[in-house]
Amino acid sequence: MSKATPRVQQVTILGATGTIGQQTLDVIARHPDRFSVYALSAHARVDALFEQCVRFQPRYAVMLDADAAERLQQKLQVAGQATQVLQGMAAMEQIASDPQVDAVMAAIVGAAGLRPALAAARSGKRILLANKETLVMAGHLFMQAVEQGGATLLPIDSEHNAVFQVMPASHRGDLAAAGIRRILLTASGGPFRKLDRHALQTVTTAQALHHPNWVMGPKITIDSATLMNKGLEVIEAHWLFAATPDQIDVVVHPQSVIHSMVEYIDGSVLAQLGNPDMRTPIAYALGYPQRLESGVAALDLFKIGHFDFEAPDLQRFPCLRLAYEALRAGGSASTVLNAANEVAVAAYLAHDIGFMDIPRLIEQVLAQTALIQADTLADLEAVDAQARHDAHAWMARQNLKRCVS
Repeated sequence: MSKATPRVQQVTILGATGTIGQQTLDVIARHPDRFSVYALSAHARVDALFEQCVRFQPRYAVMLDADAAERLQQKLQVAGQATQVLQGMAAMEQIASDPQVDAVMAAIVGAAGLRPALAAARSGKRILLANKETLVMAGHLFMQAVEQGGATLLPIDSEHNAVFQVMPASHRGDLAAAGIRRILLTASGGPFRKLDRHALQTVTTAQALHHPNWVMGPKITIDSATLMNKGLEVIEAHWLFAATPDQIDVVVHPQSVIHSMVEYIDGSVLAQLGNPDMRTPIAYALGYPQRLESGVAALDLFKIGHFDFEAPDLQRFPCLRLAYEALRAGGSASTVLNAANEVAVAAYLAHDIGFMDIPRLIEQVLAQTALIQADTLADLEAVDAQARHDAHAWMARQNLKRCVS
């Protein structure tokens, strides 16, 4: 008897023109018998989204920017393409929750990805979560929506995907029952791993955007340089795996081959290894529980030769310390942390502040912004807005304009 052909899965990609979105499309293109692109979204990159629409023929294309949506519609009409263009956040939520959609790649960077990710969770979708800010901002609300909506949550960050792979499937939310002592999140250390604190004062944006191992968008690349990315991942791991701050440790591993480890109470440490290529976790999540060919080269351990490990330096990279403090503080502290960091990184990329002003700004906003027990999305968005206001006000008071480009 022949095996039944699996139904083609309909996929929405939120943040399609970013690095994760592009890599998701690369994996999907390798399996046309398994996946079809139902909808794509972007903020304002008209030409990039147009090319994706021509190649993958989605039913919908959504742009947050109204002018960009109009220009995309005109280009598609001239090209004779049938893709329908929608605009705005409500449209993002629509393509994330559409009944015909099976899986949603949530790859919008920053707070803008929260609402469509929540819409996917409430609609019971298979969510491939690459937007860590969703859990950092609204971990309790999002995990509640996943449970109530009957959604399947699959982490895309290479570290959390690694942890997911080496944990027993039946106990991913109960470390004690699984016999797990702690989670070890690996970090490359970024481009400034060996710089002293004095040298960090004058690093340029061009230097910060040159990551030694990974190809990523500008925001996450800067976060990797400050180690805030790892701090956000600590908070993310707390929500994904019901781990306390004391059960999550960060290990600097410059080769970025061991993507994370899980230590068990019997002394065993299980790790997931692979070349630093995001198509591996993307393919794992798309095919789960099956494995798919991803296009990633086989790992050559002889070429790598050795693995190095270091403890993170919280004096030189205080953003990691601030993330742990926000997680321990609870309430809306993580929302404030994320908002202040987004403002700080945008200012640094615009050459308005220096590299070490990023943690200074975040620490000041965490100390100033009132924390609450946010129980609704409206509460969280109000805290987020206040933290951003406080961040801009702090920069104005400091009159910061000293970053070299």
